[in-house]
This record gives sequence, C-alpha cells and structure tokens, in this order.
Amino acid sequence: MRVLAPAALNLPAIMLATVAAPAAAPAAAQAPAYDTAAPIAFMKDLQTGRVLFARQADKRIPPASMGKMMSVYVAFKLIKAGEANLDQLVLVRPETWKKWNNQGSTMFLDVNAQVSVENLLHGIVTLSGNDACVVLAEGLGGTEANYVALMNREAQRLGLKGSHFANTNGWPDPNEYVTARDLATIAEATIRDFPDLYQRFYQKEGFTWGKTMGDGQAITQGNRNPLLGKVPGADGLKTGHTEEAGYGFTGSAIQNGRRLVMVVAGLPSYGDRVSASVDFMNWGFAAWQNVPLGKKGQVLGKVAIAGAAEPTIAAVAGRDLFVTLPRGFAMERKTKVEGLPGLSAPLQAGAPVGNLVVTMPGQAPVKVPLVTPVAIEEANILVKAWNWIMSLFS
Repeated sequence: MRVLAPAALNLPAIMLATVAAPAAAPAAAQAPAYDTAAPIAFMKDLQTGRVLFARQADKRIPPASMGKMMSVYVAFKLIKAGEANLDQLVLVRPETWKKWNNQGSTMFLDVNAQVSVENLLHGIVTLSGNDACVVLAEGLGGTEANYVALMNREAQRLGLKGSHFANTNGWPDPNEYVTARDLATIAEATIRDFPDLYQRFYQKEGFTWGKTMGDGQAITQGNRNPLLGKVPGADGLKTGHTEEAGYGFTGSAIQNGRRLVMVVAGLPSYGDRVSASVDFMNWGFAAWQNVPLGKKGQVLGKVAIAGAAEPTIAAVAGRDLFVTLPRGFAMERKTKVEGLPGLSAPLQAGAPVGNLVVTMPGQAPVKVPLVTPVAIEEANILVKAWNWIMSLFS
C-alpha cells in the first residue's frame, strides 16, 4: 500500500489509552523521579491512559474496604439499567444486623429498619459501613453470595486479572484479593460509566445516620478520603484498613480537565496514608503535564485506499488527542502516517484507516489510530482503470 505523509508534520509525542507505555518501558528512566513510603503504589492519567508510576502494581493484596468500590460499581450498574432505584427500600434483617452491628466500620443501622438504596450507598461510600454493604447486597441480589457473584462477573468483564471477591465489604478472607492496578481500573470504570452517580456519592465530606445509645444524639461521621480539602479537585474514592492489609487508599482528582487515579497500599498508619496520598497526587499534577496534540476531526495525514475514487484520503483524529509528558520535558521526535494493510473501498465514516506513528529516543514507537472522516465509496471501473494507469507513473 502506498502511504503519503504530509510535508510538514511536527507533532508532539503521544501516549494514549490504547497505547499506554508499560511501567517497565525504557521511558521510565526519563520520567520524573519520585519515591513514596507506600510499598505498593500506582498512578494513571485517565485523559491519556499513561501510567505515571507503578510499584508492585500487580501484586495480590487484601482489598480491605477498597473492595467496596466493586460493591458500589455493581449497584450503580443495576441503577443505570433500571433494575434498582435510589428510593428502593431494603430491610435490615435481624440476622444481618446481629452479625455486622459491631464488626469494624458501621453505618449504625437499626434492626428491622427499612433503608433506601441511596442512604445505604452513602453509608458505604462515605462511612465505609460493613453493615450497609451486606444489607444492600441482600436487597439487590437476594443474598450476599449472589451479589458477590455479580461482583466477580463484573471484575472479569472489566479485565481485572489479579482480583477475586469473596464478600461485599472487604472483610478479611483468604479467597479475596486485588491488585493496585485492578483497583485503579475499578475507579476508572466507575468514573467513566457512571459520572453522575460518582459525583453524587463519592465527594461527600460527611454523612449523618443513626443515634447514640445514651442520649439519642444523631451520629455524623466524616469521609475518610485523605485528599478531600487537601488536594484541589479531589472527589473520590475509597480508603481501606485491616491488620493484614495495612492502610490503603484509592483516590482520584481532576484539575483543568486532567484526571488522575492513584492507589497506595500497605502503609503502617493512618497518618502515613494521609501524607503518602496527598504527596503522591500532588506529584502527579505537578511533575507531569498534558499537551494537546490535535482536535477531533483534524487531518493528520493521508493514506491510499484500494478501489477508492480518489487515490488518497484524509486520515483524521477520531477524538481530541493529548500527550502526557514530564513538565518542561523536550524530546526529539519523528512522526509518520502509515495505512492499515489490506484497506479497500467501500468504508464507513469513522472507520480505522491508519496510525500516526511516533518514534522517540529511548522509547518504543507509539501508534495512534486514525480514521476516515467521511464514507469512502468504491470507484467505478473507469476510475479504477485511470488510477491504475496513473500509479504506474507515480
């Protein structure tokens, strides 16, 4: 296939979700230096898909309460599908109350109470209530076991390769484990798939539910998210702590349209979790920047299509493109446009037709998919013959 690149195509280096560089790529040596007290840490830029930091990101660890993100994800999906609604009332069964009334973090639910799905979700997200998780699971799944099966089905669909859930609230279980990379994937999927519900539930600073035993005063508990009020744009997600897991946190923040997701785990104390989380997120925004590459529909080159009326067609960006680079980082780069092999007319508008290939010193080539902006019709026999004759002289 004959491929034509534009005469002057001086474009920045690209690192997009479809071609995100692995943590072990040669580029790591050129990335901004960073260290953290967390033995397990992971950070990803969701605007471009670039992994900014990874330390033991695929090691299996107990999720603790960070596993509740998957419980919430399943609930959000049922709500979006119309199989559940926020006003739906769920019974706090006596057996469930007896088991979870005093086990770790609690929402302080009352036995035999009818609680809305909305309030149970606040109890899970903001208060980290173990009781709220099980009550919600029984209300939406019939039994906790049925709900856990839904969680594992969604984990498989989302491509979580190192995670398995045994309960809904992250209570210690030898058959339950996650990885930092998978936790970040759950967070990313929640933000992407349910943006309205995410904003509704994950950024509350506190929630009031239940009353004290003595004087019957309302119980208000604060959100344990260590980023809220400390990092601009912080709006989620979930902390976790058990003796085995240590202190962990999966968090997200957005600044100037750029959203980061981070995970830290295995920290020795509450204070260490706070400082490690805040420092990590601030580093992600300060040490890296996203540079716009091209607008959706911008022509980035041309490719030849067999059997088309025109010898070459425009190859355009299918969406707004950005590149994540270390702040102040200048790198020599070369770009070219290559067509996909075997392309022939007709093609629908938006069909993939090629890649913008970016090569940089010390890094593997990066390919960004390009599409056709319009439908490409098949040429008639006379045009095909003329194009063939002209190709002999090109």
